[in-house]
Amino acid sequence: MSEKLLLEMVDICKSFPGVKALDKVSFKLRRGTVHALMGENGAGKSTLMKCLFGIYSKDSGRILLNGEEVSFKNPKDALVHGVAMVHQELNQALKRNVSDNVWLGRYPKDLGFVVSERQMHRETKKLLSELGISTDPKTVMSRMSVAERQMVEIAKAVSYNAEIIVLDEPTSSLTEQEVEHLFKIIDMLKARGCGIIYISHKMEEILRISDDITVMRDGTHIVTKPADQLTMDGIIKYMVGRELTSRFPERENTPAEVVLSVKELSSRHNHVKEVSFELRRGEILGFAGLAGAGRTELIENIFGISERSGGEIYLHGKRIRNKNPREAIRNGFALLTEERRATGIFGILNICENTTVAGLKKYKGLLGISDKERKRDTRWAIDAMKIKTPSMKTQIRTLSGGNQQKVILGRWLLTEPEILMLDEPTRGIDVGAKYEIYQLICDLAKRGKSIIVLSSELPELLGLCDRICVMSGGRLTGELDSTEATQEKIMTLAAKNL
Repeated sequence: MSEKLLLEMVDICKSFPGVKALDKVSFKLRRGTVHALMGENGAGKSTLMKCLFGIYSKDSGRILLNGEEVSFKNPKDALVHGVAMVHQELNQALKRNVSDNVWLGRYPKDLGFVVSERQMHRETKKLLSELGISTDPKTVMSRMSVAERQMVEIAKAVSYNAEIIVLDEPTSSLTEQEVEHLFKIIDMLKARGCGIIYISHKMEEILRISDDITVMRDGTHIVTKPADQLTMDGIIKYMVGRELTSRFPERENTPAEVVLSVKELSSRHNHVKEVSFELRRGEILGFAGLAGAGRTELIENIFGISERSGGEIYLHGKRIRNKNPREAIRNGFALLTEERRATGIFGILNICENTTVAGLKKYKGLLGISDKERKRDTRWAIDAMKIKTPSMKTQIRTLSGGNQQKVILGRWLLTEPEILMLDEPTRGIDVGAKYEIYQLICDLAKRGKSIIVLSSELPELLGLCDRICVMSGGRLTGELDSTEATQEKIMTLAAKNL
């Protein structure tokens, strides 16, 4: 393997109002290697990559590509020079098909001016085939799962024949089989001489796939070492600046009486088929399953987002309907969605507005909305969630993905829900912040809240939940108590066809 540097970033600085995001950060990428970039949420990882990709203009420092200094004006400029980036938050044309999304902005044309649908379809099919992605190029993106759309975005990056590909939390929505598939694609790209910059909070993946690892903290470079010289505990210590003795809090409470009963629930579009389960007071109930298993569709159905074709929901023995989210919230339900950018945050609004938007009624007074009370509750959320932000007036879209997630969680906690449903609650969140959220979930359960957790990370479900329900093909295929559950048993049930 060549030691030639593809990329060198030297003393990069970047500031935003009220915060210095990057303070003389340096980074090197060798040809034909995977270089992992790690750090807590807000450490500056994504900001550094956005400076590389032309999304942000660096304040100072130098970027060298193949030994020559560059400064990309915008992402298109970066792509032309062989640098591609797959963002953590997907930003796709959901009403267009796969081919349109792959070739957006560079459509192949007949006679120089007419878009060639035939060539575009042919090239997309060839690209997906080379990468082993079994998706029809004519499929409309809105009909695909987050995991499938993630793979399309990776294919798009590969289509540019880029020398450098930045993958920001690429496996956050992928199942174990899809992760293995991605790793094969990465191995293929390494063999071509590409350099991969891999941003992730998943320690096992990092140690398995990386050649080099760089850790950042609070906008500064902490350490760069070969991956085989680092351990999980060592990386965590560099990231958080302290020892983290356990990944999951101790569970103390015992679930009590049944609070929620779901009986023979089915969705109008057949994603959920006759699912029944019970949830007890103070219980953390996990849901596992492969992509397309119907987990997200199940809780969206319970929350009144998708249409129900059959089945019943009982809260404390009383039948409820939850015809829409407004009614669900009145009944004491809360839902933290999987895609925070598309269905969670209001990007142009500030943190205070995002935190209090679900409970505006309680801030109403004789003279209108009470800003004093909204600010008080927002301050509680910032402190309780340990949200890193210059102020509560900061636009939420400027925060790191993990801090955005904390704002949304704080929003729902302020509604004082009885049933809290969390879809991938720690997606794209660092190990230190994960523990904080796990502790918060356990504390809520201890206070008698009933919690449903959907996660693609089996260790998360095993370490956090009292019971785990497993789904496959829209049906419940099994239920495991925490004392008997293992990754092998869960995967066996997840692959089961009924």
